[in-house]
Amino acid sequence: MITTDKGAFAAVLPDGGRLIGLDVGTKTIGTAFCDAGWSFASPATLIRRTKFQKDKAEIIAMIAKQAVRGIVIGLPLNLDGSDSPRTQSTRAFARNVDDLALPVLLWDERWSTVAVERTLIEQDASRAKRAERIDNMAAAWILQGAIDALAHG
Repeated sequence: MITTDKGAFAAVLPDGGRLIGLDVGTKTIGTAFCDAGWSFASPATLIRRTKFQKDKAEIIAMIAKQAVRGIVIGLPLNLDGSDSPRTQSTRAFARNVDDLALPVLLWDERWSTVAVERTLIEQDASRAKRAERIDNMAAAWILQGAIDALAHG
């Protein structure tokens, strides 16, 4: 199941469970995990993109190790809410992981990178540190937004 409907996603996971958040970029995939009670999200490992099957194998290994019950993927919409070429690429990525038999929630990520970048600048992180950490932190930001919405209604 791939959906943008948080209610439909929550309905297939009535007991909660750990989720993986993915920020799918052209060069990297930022990852994050949340606890089973959907309270907090934390950045995890950065996947440097190579071939899709290798990237998918890394995601499968992470899912197995963390006993993940669902996937949240950041959906990069245009500011007006319309699809962009990146949105189409992300939807294709979601279709390609749909065979993992886990529900997939596509979550609006329009401001995630900007918010994370500002946070890192406020922390006085160097440009190199920001580049190294931004994708995983964006994945955590996306996942946190989704679990906040899921847990509170």
